[in-house]
Amino acid sequence: MPPDQMPARPAFRAPAIAPTAAGVPVPPIPACRAWATRYAGEHGAPLDLTQAVPGWPPHPEMLTALARAAGDPAAATYGLLEGETALREALAEDMRLFYGGDPATDDLRITAGANIGFNLAMAVLAAPGDEVLLPTPWFFNHEMALALRGVRAVPLPCRAAEGFLPDPERAAALVGPRTRAIVLVTPNNPTGAVMPPELIGRFADLCRERGLWLVLDETYRDFLPEGQDTPHGLFQRPDWRDFVVQLYSFSKAYCIPGHRVGAVAGGPVFRGEFIKAVDNIQICPPRPPQFALAWAVPALREWRAGNRARIAARAAAFRRALATAPDWRIDALGAYFAWVRVPDAAPDSTAAAERLAAERGVVSLPGGVFGPGGERHLRLAFANTDEGAIAAVPERLAGLYPRPSAARGERVAAPGAAAPGRPFGRSP
Repeated sequence: MPPDQMPARPAFRAPAIAPTAAGVPVPPIPACRAWATRYAGEHGAPLDLTQAVPGWPPHPEMLTALARAAGDPAAATYGLLEGETALREALAEDMRLFYGGDPATDDLRITAGANIGFNLAMAVLAAPGDEVLLPTPWFFNHEMALALRGVRAVPLPCRAAEGFLPDPERAAALVGPRTRAIVLVTPNNPTGAVMPPELIGRFADLCRERGLWLVLDETYRDFLPEGQDTPHGLFQRPDWRDFVVQLYSFSKAYCIPGHRVGAVAGGPVFRGEFIKAVDNIQICPPRPPQFALAWAVPALREWRAGNRARIAARAAAFRRALATAPDWRIDALGAYFAWVRVPDAAPDSTAAAERLAAERGVVSLPGGVFGPGGERHLRLAFANTDEGAIAAVPERLAGLYPRPSAARGERVAAPGAAAPGRPFGRSP
């Protein structure tokens, strides 16, 4: 057929993206790192304080165990949906020593990281249209996971004056007919705040009374401050399996975030549904790191305690350093993070974070990505650097937002003013 006689093609109609995905902001860490590509290096090497990763390698024997396991032909086959029995046994024993109570091998499921553990848990605890209470500031991946499922994250505001600890009475007032769970993160990401055991117990009582799941993310439980060796007494309650779901990560304590291994603890009703999501999404977690961790959990207890001390030393170093930068105030600090209030002269945390990365080479996360109320803060993850680099932070901060001079009549943008060029899509 001659070209001039061929029928016209219909106009292209672009297929739609699911609104639950399109409405979720872009991942903030790569977006913030992109700001640093404009840094010319005049203040020294870039300092990346965005991601919560250990600042040292795994134990040498752990590396050997990982290499040996990766070369084992058995590790290349499918494993158990619930995870390797030897690792679950080792973790159950470790939990009994750490918490007391009766966590058992059958209570545990190994996951490909704590993040996917949270996603798998929410797949069985909340349906589209349901609600989950998240204290703010919240871990942005938790809110993203809920939004992708069409589940509404209900902010539970936490205040600086209260140490960024959530209030059970405030939470009770937010519980509605579609509320399915309350999520707590302790030590917290992004603030580092640690919830006292009695406060966790009050939330457990609230969830028990209101028919809610208590989802407790303890990714950083190996880095509690000195003097607090027992995070809570939940596993000593005879009813914990009825309503408690606990998340754990091996990434931080064993310095293996790239191997993606976490764990979820829960009772038989939860586990019966959880395994459906596992089979559909994850199948089995990576097997080589599970083989290595089954050895490492009991063998590296002393080394893990040393890691706790190293993180505590870096936290102390960061506190000392920021004391010499008076316009920048630490509102909370613990585990891997400092939650730092930006100077009053800064428009908001997004503008401050972008300028700090592009002009001074210090890459951080603006508080706005952690939910409502974070617009005046930055999260600085100090664990992935050394004390020498930490000591250089105040020099990088100096003069970035100087105090206004009344004599010169300078004007300062009002706190909370909008900053142009936000990279994170909708407000969390």
